[in-house]
Amino acid sequence: MNASVYSASFAVLKSSLTLAFPSPPLRLRHAPSSLPVRSLQTCSSPTLLGPPRSSTLATAQPLQQEEASDEEELTETVRPSVEPFHDVAAEREMKSFPSPELEVKELEELPEQWRRSKIAWLCKELPSYKHSTFVRILNAQRKWITQDDATYVTIHCMRIRENEASFRVYKWMSQQHWFHFDFSLATKLADYLGKDRKFAKCREIFDAIINQGRVPSESTFHILTVAYLSAPVEGCLDEACSVYNKMIQLGGYRPRLSLHNSLFRALVSRSDGRGKYYLKQAEFIFHNIVTSEFEVHQDVYAGLIWLHSYQDIIDWERIADLRQEMKHAGFKESTDVLISIMRACSKAGNVEETEKTWLMLLESDCRIPPKAFVYRMEVYAKVGEPMKSLEIFEGMKRQNEPVSSAAYLKIIEVMSKAEETEITETIFDEYIGSGMKPVMPAFLSLMSMYFNLHLHDKLEIAFSRCATGCCPNRSIYNLYLESLVRVGYLEKAEDIFNEMHTNGMIGTNARSCNAILDSYLASGECAKAEKVYDIMRQKKYEIEPRSVERLQEVLSLNRKIVKRKVSMKLDEEQREILVGLLLGGVRIESDEERRNHIILFEFSENSNIHSVLRVHIHERFYEWLTLSSRSNDDDNEMPYRFSTIAHSYFGFFADQFWLKGRLMIPKLVHRWLSARVLAYWYMYGGLRSSSGDILLRLKGGSREDTERIIRAFQAKSLGCRVKRKGRVFWMGFQGTNADMFWELVEPYILESVKSLLVPDGCLSVNGKEESQPDDSDSKFETDERSPH
Repeated sequence: MNASVYSASFAVLKSSLTLAFPSPPLRLRHAPSSLPVRSLQTCSSPTLLGPPRSSTLATAQPLQQEEASDEEELTETVRPSVEPFHDVAAEREMKSFPSPELEVKELEELPEQWRRSKIAWLCKELPSYKHSTFVRILNAQRKWITQDDATYVTIHCMRIRENEASFRVYKWMSQQHWFHFDFSLATKLADYLGKDRKFAKCREIFDAIINQGRVPSESTFHILTVAYLSAPVEGCLDEACSVYNKMIQLGGYRPRLSLHNSLFRALVSRSDGRGKYYLKQAEFIFHNIVTSEFEVHQDVYAGLIWLHSYQDIIDWERIADLRQEMKHAGFKESTDVLISIMRACSKAGNVEETEKTWLMLLESDCRIPPKAFVYRMEVYAKVGEPMKSLEIFEGMKRQNEPVSSAAYLKIIEVMSKAEETEITETIFDEYIGSGMKPVMPAFLSLMSMYFNLHLHDKLEIAFSRCATGCCPNRSIYNLYLESLVRVGYLEKAEDIFNEMHTNGMIGTNARSCNAILDSYLASGECAKAEKVYDIMRQKKYEIEPRSVERLQEVLSLNRKIVKRKVSMKLDEEQREILVGLLLGGVRIESDEERRNHIILFEFSENSNIHSVLRVHIHERFYEWLTLSSRSNDDDNEMPYRFSTIAHSYFGFFADQFWLKGRLMIPKLVHRWLSARVLAYWYMYGGLRSSSGDILLRLKGGSREDTERIIRAFQAKSLGCRVKRKGRVFWMGFQGTNADMFWELVEPYILESVKSLLVPDGCLSVNGKEESQPDDSDSKFETDERSPH
């Protein structure tokens, strides 16, 4: 490119800067000024905290930013499935932080005309290119470009609001041999990226500042925390808490009141039921508000009491202190506070305090929430007065109060535990007839009552009704299995156990294995008892004491030792499942010597598909899980994140699929892409559009890795289209190829998940809506079809 072209580019650049900014551009050496920032999205939520129960957050929207949305670079592997949190005050204060002083030479100050022209051309052209071309252009300038030149380009891109381009230039610059760290530049870029919701890129620079032995500025801590709170991505709330804690403990800063309020409100506003696990963090925020001598808002007190009321062990002294502090501050206890007190009292069986709080609710002017009736029913059931609970339930209907699903489920639970058969059946039929959801807890309470009363025939009828209208549930099957064993229907019990063992949606656990083992031992079926025993040894299930002595006698006759060591290895099905999950996004962690490896299973808490898949994977890999991951075998309490023990057996998968913390595709991947592997890849990290197109998500890897998979699909006569969005490749099957793919994987798809993978009228990702990665909103870097 000749000098005249460079001169023309330089003239155009100066003209555009003059039009965009009245003041001379980039005169930061003499008069530092705050660079213009992109306007921030706000919402109509109040500045201060809203009540825990009635606070409403913005509806979760799919991220549609370039680079696969920043959540692709987060350590979480699941899709966005939580609500973004916006707080006007905290976002507004992001603009009030002073911009760090940064000296940048003006183009006019450079002695060489050719250098000025080249820099001007880079400033004009770079923002329009995608990542691969962007890097190639910068690499071509290595012979002449310096840090001052690259810094000028970085600042220019920020001034024209091309923060993505600024980050790319800075990252490229940091990899050059002449680079020396500039705290002011890193701070300014991190702040701009955070204000633009690029939280992962902002965090990358934030970590780089710390790695340089520097403490990030107060503005960077504040902006990064708000950016995390604004992102609809699982794991961002935890990251926001981490940055907030570092701001105080590492930086020694005193956060502004708006940041305290924003984070606190985000904690108590979680709609997925996991807010109770943030009690310590909420108490830490409250402590910081008080020690900073800020005024504590009424809703902060209400939120803390709300969190305490959901704990398994209630701290009554702390709740009393908070109520006393509210009184001294002149705050009247709101409806939410009273409901929280009733919840805590009902757990403890404190009737007197519950009724006292109930009277306070009646004296208030607000409408009594349905939960208040539920907590009254619960407290009387706790003290052994179930008929009083029934009286409260009937009173709701007489007073024309809306009877919620929670009220029905609670009274069915109470009456079934009281073994009031006729009353329970009447209310159960009324609930089922109303069409309310969910129905599984109601069936579980009803069948538990029949089991305790030895009413096997009625239990069997209830089981049939449940199996017809509901998805399979292990707790329901266990009840039916134990009832069959009790009445001596061994053949039918064996059929149910085999169905549980072979059906991936149900699975067996220690309870079901012990039930069928006890039955085999009682009937003298020694060979079958040995097979169940082998399963229990392999899965590390604990054998009930009453069966141990008889089992020892059976095994001693066959010259077997009860407590011999079992070798740990994956069966063929487990190996295929693991390969599919690794392609879908499951991660591996290795020790420094890469001898022992841990598989990290992470599932989306708001995903219907992941909820089913989680139970299935927990059962299939039970023997490999850590003790803490195996501690709770209840389907409803099963964790959404669990991991295996560290073991050298996973070395093969780590060597083939995981290198330096990133997914890589092995050269022999075509040998392992079986139908089961593809099915689990699809369930964990895929989606199917309403038009029938199937997309598989491949996070990480290179173009060459993707081409290996394309050739493997081609060998199966499957044509696919590949698109890249940041670090993520999307592999799509359209038309007949989608039909052929579905026919291939359908036998291995969990039954209750099939309908969720075929959405009606919308795009579904693991049971939730998500934006489709098309050309209009995704800005893919590649768009290619598989060769034919």
